[in-house]
Amino acid sequence: MGERQEAQVSQPKKKRRISKKKIILGGLSSVFLFVLIAVLFVNGYINKSLPQTEGTIKLPLLENEVTVITDQDGVPHIKAETARDMYIAQGYIQADRRMFQMEMSRRQASGTLSEVVGEDALNQDKYFRTLGLRRAAEESYEVYSSDSVEVLEWFASGVNTYIEEAKANNTLPVEFTLMGFEPKEWTPVDSLTIGKYMAFDLGGHWQQQAFNYYLLDNYEEEKAYELFPAYPENKPTIIQEDEIDIAASFEHAVIPHPFNGSNNWVVSGDKTASGLPLLADDPHLGLATPSIWLQMHLESTDGLNVSGVIFAGVPGIILGHNDQIAWGVTNTGPDVQQLYIEQRNPDNPDEFLFEDEWEEATIIEEPIKVKDGDTVDYEVVETRHGPIVSEFASETGKDTVLSLRWTALDATTELEAIMEMNRATNWEEFEQGLEKFLVPAQNFVFASNDGTIAYKANGKIPIYEDGHDALLPLNGWEADNEWQGYIPYDELPIIVNPEKGFIATANNQIAPDSYPYHISNVWAQPYRYERIAEVLEAGDNFTAEDMQDLQMDQTDLRAREFVPIFQEVLADTDLTKQEQEALESLSGWDFVADKEAPQPLIFEHWMQAIQSTIYQQEIPQVMRTLFSTQSQSTENVLRKAASGEKSQWIEEKGGIEVVLHDALENTMEKLTETYGEDIAAWEWGDYHQVQFHHPLSGVSPLVAFFFNNEDAIPVGGSGVTPMATSYDTETGEVDHGASWRFVIDTSDMQSGYHIVGPGQDGHFRSDWYHDQMSDWVEGNYHETRIDGVEGKELMLEPGK
Repeated sequence: MGERQEAQVSQPKKKRRISKKKIILGGLSSVFLFVLIAVLFVNGYINKSLPQTEGTIKLPLLENEVTVITDQDGVPHIKAETARDMYIAQGYIQADRRMFQMEMSRRQASGTLSEVVGEDALNQDKYFRTLGLRRAAEESYEVYSSDSVEVLEWFASGVNTYIEEAKANNTLPVEFTLMGFEPKEWTPVDSLTIGKYMAFDLGGHWQQQAFNYYLLDNYEEEKAYELFPAYPENKPTIIQEDEIDIAASFEHAVIPHPFNGSNNWVVSGDKTASGLPLLADDPHLGLATPSIWLQMHLESTDGLNVSGVIFAGVPGIILGHNDQIAWGVTNTGPDVQQLYIEQRNPDNPDEFLFEDEWEEATIIEEPIKVKDGDTVDYEVVETRHGPIVSEFASETGKDTVLSLRWTALDATTELEAIMEMNRATNWEEFEQGLEKFLVPAQNFVFASNDGTIAYKANGKIPIYEDGHDALLPLNGWEADNEWQGYIPYDELPIIVNPEKGFIATANNQIAPDSYPYHISNVWAQPYRYERIAEVLEAGDNFTAEDMQDLQMDQTDLRAREFVPIFQEVLADTDLTKQEQEALESLSGWDFVADKEAPQPLIFEHWMQAIQSTIYQQEIPQVMRTLFSTQSQSTENVLRKAASGEKSQWIEEKGGIEVVLHDALENTMEKLTETYGEDIAAWEWGDYHQVQFHHPLSGVSPLVAFFFNNEDAIPVGGSGVTPMATSYDTETGEVDHGASWRFVIDTSDMQSGYHIVGPGQDGHFRSDWYHDQMSDWVEGNYHETRIDGVEGKELMLEPGK
């Protein structure tokens, strides 16, 4: 036994064998543990920047305690004893919910994106530096009253309190970390610059003037004039060939969406169930995350109690209601932008001709900082009319250039108007406030609990000399081409308590031909307005729910007009079996652009194919981006050709029958390849979908996964239905529509009905980040009250 033991001691120990499976599991456990720790760390870091909605925050600038109740839909209700404390709190709360959006908004409008994005944003920065929105905001600040300046400064101080705290506590939104920078101090001019950007976004038609110039330079007059939005009263000055290369000059220009517009209407108590007016408003702007609007409720003990929406970065409430009145807007769309052809002195590039004399231009140094690159020395040249816009991204120093005269580049006082509108108690006080709302020109509708309904087309609208109808660039060296002032305020279009019992606008023509002043050549297609008027004329005893239904109405009057025309033209055409099936499907359509129906998919693609058939081979894509009236012009040439009138654009493609058949053939080939042979199984929503993209979602699929947060949702409607859902024709993605929907019955001024797509907050972990996406698609409104508010309570207290 002892020998055995000795043998055992002398033998080497055997190594324990570990299976590959255990090795893999152990490795996975380690990786999982590491990932879990990383996730917990990142989760904790990200959650630190969530907006605070409960508890107490010390704000040293406050004089009194401020209560902020966030209701179940994420709407902050701010109640303060003084206006000063209220606007400080509004700045702080806005920044807590939307600081990254505010930062990017002021940078985009100011032309400073390159500083944080890099060279990719350089052309865009050059463009906005050329326009000079920030310079115009600085000039506006100088003309504001001391009371309004105080509001701007109080608001800015609230924003800056948030910025300082977030930097100190490392709680800035994660977007700042991803982009590698921190926000700088907020200033009153930043707020005004964002306001100027909204004037830019709502446009003024300079791009159509440039496109018309291109048409006359490249086509014979008759053919060119077919695509003009209106026929010129006098023949334009003959344009010398190759004077200005429009395509090269504006290749990198930032063009507002052609469908930027809105719906609004008011209905008198004679046509409502409550016996008092109803108001509805839904501004149509770009759709993204977060929403362009932030819904808020502001209340102070000095009598202000106003609820509605505001642009993040701006104080007050721009659209909404108080306890006595309500209001909404659509874009008037007047000709407030005029291109001028300028002649440069060949011996001095800083001088331009005016009335046979050389005038010295203003040269503005605008150095542009570029992330990871050198600062770009950039100059803006301004003539008597405004900045030279045709050289910002192409060859400079030419003898002939284009400058831009635009009302938004003047000093204006919209914030003062907002302050007065918020406190108005009747139409007279509201209209008095409107006199200070100069740009952008808007169609205001108004309703109050005293029974009044009213409308005014409001803002600075220039007066043109007879025959100068804003269709083309004008010679800048002739004094006769100067604007002759602006339409007097008391002569702007106005309606108060009309006999028909309602007022509606949808960017349609607002004044008859007998109106003594020129307003615009470019109006929206009439279909939205016609459908709204059709419903309001036919009904009575309307309720707030009826107004919500009308905002969600998907009836397509363009299809109602053109489908019978197309069927008649193709009645004797030799069609394939599938093409015939498509026409039969359209014959049975009720013209509602339902997301589950095949007909809107066919019709919309057919209209797209018609435009491609007519223009694609003739007009370069860069010029089609300036062709803001492409849809209207196409419809006009189709009407002409179908009625037997001559249209060169149609005849040169073989005639109306050939154009429609070729487009239908291309449509069916494309749809069949994508959706299969069975037309009955096609659905509009398979193509037409909305997602509300975050601006950083294009950085990587991982970032998109977190920031976009939801799959795209099928949606009905189209660009011409009351439920406006304009879309990218390449992808079908709905990128433009009702950025906010609002309905109120003035019999209960304490309550309004809203949808803010996709949600209230800018933080992707917030409960109110994308909670209204489905509501936006389905039309589920939330009620916001300005009395008896319930929700999470946050106290803002003075002191350190």
